[in-house]
Amino acid sequence: MEYQYPRFTPEMKKTHTILMPNMAPIHFEMIVEAMRDEGYKVELLDNSGHDVAQEGLKYVHNDTCYPALLVIGQFINALKSGKYDLDRTALIITQTGGGCRASNYIHLLRKALVKAGFPQVPVASLNFSGLEKDSGFQLTLPLIRKVLAAVFYGDELMSLANQTRPYENRPGSADALVHRWVREIADQFDKKHGVTLADMTANFNAIARDFAALDVTYTPKVKVGVVGEIYVKYSPLGNNHLEEFLHSEDCEVNLPGLMGFVQYCIANTSITIRLYGGSRLVALGADALMKWLTRREQRMIDAIARYPQFHAPTLFEHTMQLAKGVIGYGNKMGEGWLLTSEMMELQKTGFENIVCAQPFGCLPNHICGKGMINKIRTIYPNANITPIDYDPSATRVNQENRIKLMLSVARERLNDHGSGSAGTPAPVYGQVKVPGVKVPGLSPAFAEN
Repeated sequence: MEYQYPRFTPEMKKTHTILMPNMAPIHFEMIVEAMRDEGYKVELLDNSGHDVAQEGLKYVHNDTCYPALLVIGQFINALKSGKYDLDRTALIITQTGGGCRASNYIHLLRKALVKAGFPQVPVASLNFSGLEKDSGFQLTLPLIRKVLAAVFYGDELMSLANQTRPYENRPGSADALVHRWVREIADQFDKKHGVTLADMTANFNAIARDFAALDVTYTPKVKVGVVGEIYVKYSPLGNNHLEEFLHSEDCEVNLPGLMGFVQYCIANTSITIRLYGGSRLVALGADALMKWLTRREQRMIDAIARYPQFHAPTLFEHTMQLAKGVIGYGNKMGEGWLLTSEMMELQKTGFENIVCAQPFGCLPNHICGKGMINKIRTIYPNANITPIDYDPSATRVNQENRIKLMLSVARERLNDHGSGSAGTPAPVYGQVKVPGVKVPGLSPAFAEN
């Protein structure tokens, strides 16, 4: 007989603390605040280390993809910590609804909870694809708007912090500004602000202005882009703190934004219908949502592009076009064609050195990431791409040594050409980064804080 797992009911909203895994730290802090505004008691997990992976290995088959193993291990490790009332604790996990195994993490988690001795703990599904229709966790329109706004704000903060951190004259100033803006956005959400187009435009401009006011000195740095499976790409737990490692190696890091993956999922709705048939009404709805997001995306890009020391991300529509003639849009399992497009986008914007982070055995990433490297090199001969597998059996020192080999090539090019990439100058889209220029002080808006 099939096990009847406990459901997250509407009544549990008031009685249960919901534990949430931390994939993208900046984004998820604001998403948690948005959920709290809707009356949910949510805690973002920060437990990490070797014990988390070992807990996952106990209750999940070691052939299961690495992100599932880590997320499930993080949940069970937290439940075993003694910090929570197990009869008043619930878990929440995202489901993409696509062909990737990520859609089935929730079932693996429920089985693992029974094996670990926590059969009473319910699991709620956070998804936009209509899965788990009987869940008591409901994505209301106000919550959806706040979540989408949080993703945009997180993308801008992540991008500008990465562009500022390697050059700051006061170490930690970029991170301090990120934390201040996360609190500011959370306060706006509390007051039911920060989600309209006008509010978001004002915030985008203010964030860019405050980062532009930080005290920095620009000198040539190796530029490294990071792509890959969505969890391993963003999660410090999943990629062994890859971003911190690259910063410690004196690199400027570029992580394409999380909103790109959201738009990729929406675009695939229309692509699927046009390739294989389906409701034209659904396709029109997806196109309308894409236009709604693109308008906000353009406002964010415009805000960053006002400052010549920053390179602004490009519109998702442009990134999507890069895949044409290189990889078919029917390749949409996992990160699919987006993974190839992001690597090409990085090549065009001066980030020719790329770490392709992938869970070992993740077929979509091995095909659309690792499998496309030679094709990308035929288009961009200076592409310096290294795929890195992440797995419980893969040691951090081996991963970092492989990255160091890639960086050694990048540093040779930096010395030869005076830029982070072979023959690619620092300016992007006509914007100028001038070595040795200092930009004074923190903006007055935050000076009193």
